[in-house]
Amino acid sequence: MPIILVVVIRSFISFFVLLVLIRLMGKQQVSQLTFFDYVVGITIGSIASTLSVQLNQNTTATLAGLLVWTALPIMLAFLSLKNVWIRKVVEGEATVVVENGKILERNLAKLRLSTDDLIAQLRTKNVFNLADVEFALLENNGKLSVELKSQKQPLTPGDLQIPTRYAGLPTTLIADGKLLKDALKSLNLSQAWLQHQLEKQQIKDITQVSLAQLDTTGNLYVDLEGDQCYYIIPTNG
Repeated sequence: MPIILVVVIRSFISFFVLLVLIRLMGKQQVSQLTFFDYVVGITIGSIASTLSVQLNQNTTATLAGLLVWTALPIMLAFLSLKNVWIRKVVEGEATVVVENGKILERNLAKLRLSTDDLIAQLRTKNVFNLADVEFALLENNGKLSVELKSQKQPLTPGDLQIPTRYAGLPTTLIADGKLLKDALKSLNLSQAWLQHQLEKQQIKDITQVSLAQLDTTGNLYVDLEGDQCYYIIPTNG
């Protein structure tokens, strides 16, 4: 068998095996990427590339290594859910770096984080004055969480005792010109109702619509294909 064909076949195997294993590892590995997860991801990718192009490596043995490196993080993640000590060892803990406007230099030193790095991360949170900070914690994924002092926090309707209306997630009714019948059914709406709403803006063909979403206040957002304008159609009136 030609070498190129062997590489192509092994690459296909490596790609789809890696895809399955990543799905098994779950979204948390990506959304809350710690340094440990980062190293594991690089190692798994390296093994997968070895499976793809290192023709002198045994395919079965390489696959076994790939499975082990995938199974161990999954096992540790499961054990971390059950055991606080394991969770602290594997994932680490958040570290307080600012308390009541005071930088905790000792904690910064443990994290090997400079004051300039801390200030730069605070700026990404739109915090430019350290005196405004009640607490700042460096999470185990490297991101900074900041709580401002009470007098520096923005006002909310709750602070002013102003009642607000419920605002939930909008429901997509049309996507890429295709009607989502299950979404309509979940809202007890008909296709005729939707067509009537669209005709308010002279939209007669659903295939013209790139996206249509109905929010919880009864407004229908409609974006047309291409560079055409969008519409917000009130449906309660």
